[in-house]
Amino acid sequence: MFHATMAAAIDGARTLAQMDELSRQVWQGHGSGALADEEAQALAERLHGRRSTIREGIVPVGIPASRASLFPPRRNVISPDKAMSRDRRRLLACSGPMPPALASRFTTGQLAVLRIVADEVAAKGVCGLCIDAIAARAGVCRRLAQAAIRLAEGDGLLTIEERRHEGRKNSPNLVRVISREWQAWMRRAGRPKAEGIGCKAIHPTDTGVLTPGKTETSKTLRKLPERQGRLHASGSRESRRTAERAKAMR
Repeated sequence: MFHATMAAAIDGARTLAQMDELSRQVWQGHGSGALADEEAQALAERLHGRRSTIREGIVPVGIPASRASLFPPRRNVISPDKAMSRDRRRLLACSGPMPPALASRFTTGQLAVLRIVADEVAAKGVCGLCIDAIAARAGVCRRLAQAAIRLAEGDGLLTIEERRHEGRKNSPNLVRVISREWQAWMRRAGRPKAEGIGCKAIHPTDTGVLTPGKTETSKTLRKLPERQGRLHASGSRESRRTAERAKAMR
């Protein structure tokens, strides 16, 4: 009965949303044991055929004949200062965005793009910037930014999660770094630097003396006035003896 009911519902479906719901019900029934393997496979094939028929019958509305998309054509963005963009991508590429063994696979412009991606991943865990923003920050064109990210994905350094929406503008892709070597490099780069590079911070021995109510250092406890008084007294005695000897000689 469940198989016949689902088959009739698939044949009567008119929208892709209904097909998605029926597909979910089919596999839930298969998981619960209401459908055998052969019945579930037959319903899946029926779903696929019905979904293709519905898609062929969809007619775009509001799209002019001269355009292939409802959205306006993308404008060509040109940098207002090419020298500044060049200096920016060179600086980003030389800042060490990834380990040298990985960085040797990419060009200067590609390393600048990956630096922007790595900074976003280090700060937020995922890079959700649109491709235009990444290209502008890196000082490169849109196509070079796309090529750099796709090349890094092909090398197994990162993953790209597409967020497509039917009938409206897609959301920016989510880029995540999965290379352990690259992740370790970013963690080391994010550590706060110590004051003394290459050596441990030195903490001198505390010479403070704790007294009830105040703290004094050993320097302030020296009895300099008393010492000075003794030296002054001994000096005065020597001067008196010298004066007495001089009187006796006269």
